[in-house]
Amino acid sequence: MTVGTDSPAQARSTAPPCAPEPRDRHPEAAPGPAGSAGPGENAGFAGLHPDDLPDGLVIADEAGRVVCFNAAASRITTVPGDRALGLPLDQALPLEDLKGRRWWTLTDPYGGLAIRRGQPERNLLLPGGREVLVSATYVRERPTGPVRRVVVSLRGTEARRRTERSHAELIATVAHELRSPLTSVKGFTATLLGKWERFSDEQKRLMLETVDADAGRIKRLIAELLDISRIDSGRLEVRRQPVDIAAAIGRHVQVHTTGGQSPDRFFVRIRPGLPDLWADPDKIDQILGNLLENAVRHGEGTVTIEVAPARAGDDGEQGTEVTVSDEGPGIPEESMSRVFTRFWRGSKRGGTGLGLYIVKGVVEAHGGTITVGRGPRGGAEFRFILPVGTPAHLL
Repeated sequence: MTVGTDSPAQARSTAPPCAPEPRDRHPEAAPGPAGSAGPGENAGFAGLHPDDLPDGLVIADEAGRVVCFNAAASRITTVPGDRALGLPLDQALPLEDLKGRRWWTLTDPYGGLAIRRGQPERNLLLPGGREVLVSATYVRERPTGPVRRVVVSLRGTEARRRTERSHAELIATVAHELRSPLTSVKGFTATLLGKWERFSDEQKRLMLETVDADAGRIKRLIAELLDISRIDSGRLEVRRQPVDIAAAIGRHVQVHTTGGQSPDRFFVRIRPGLPDLWADPDKIDQILGNLLENAVRHGEGTVTIEVAPARAGDDGEQGTEVTVSDEGPGIPEESMSRVFTRFWRGSKRGGTGLGLYIVKGVVEAHGGTITVGRGPRGGAEFRFILPVGTPAHLL
């Protein structure tokens, strides 16, 4: 049977049916407005078919027998829909919990407390040990009445596995990056504590400067972890203040030249007419620091930083556009879509692969956008646009 079609010719011949229950068995299934279907029918919204759902859907009637088993449920359980229809729920879905207990016997949906409304999503096992995420809703005519239907949702565990792998990879990457500076800090401090009087002041200064640099590296890694957590949870805070973007760029260029880069390697162009920018100064430093470090480390030739007025967003709000480009080999076309994902590395020249992911999150937290492409001289070109972001009390 096909739901939401006007003629048998429109019916789906291959989809497992979901048998509707008669209206007179469900007083709540009163006729709805024109064009809508009552709860006792399979038609939902605008001809929605159960097979259109991305998750598995299994419905059992008041007698505990399966009346609906959609295509996604068949795919997840490998049980054909026509074989499942009419079977008791515990036979069509022989689920067990992680301790090997039969799930339907354990939860007893048709018995037990009459105030229960269902079961939250949890990890259960199908025959053969395959894992599946299952949640259930108990449909009653009145709050404490008998269960008239049990609606079960099934989802595969692939997405959860991917998330777990991503977290495991994050932990492994950070642990690897922390090991080197921590080893250095521990080695130098132990040496200084044990043989302080044997070293000259110059040697002591050199070792302490190394310890300080490695401690700074550890601090940055921890800050990256905190930023990733806040970005993923949508809790990244932006404390807006007036920001002189040109001065901020000058500071970052000076850091690189002080660190040994030639001043001729940087070309800064500031276009006239820049609007006042209200942003989080620390976050702007984080964006610029990552983009310039990326251009210096992975690019070649002159690093060009250009700042110009722009329009940000669909409403045409005033904004500031910053472009950072280099003259290196650039980013392969097939890698463009992965540049802002976790752990993407353009080369093997070090780094955690988290910087550009954080940059994108910080730019978007300001309401801006960031893109990557190929620069006029063939290298990588990153362009981000930030809206003016004037606080509401100053408008």
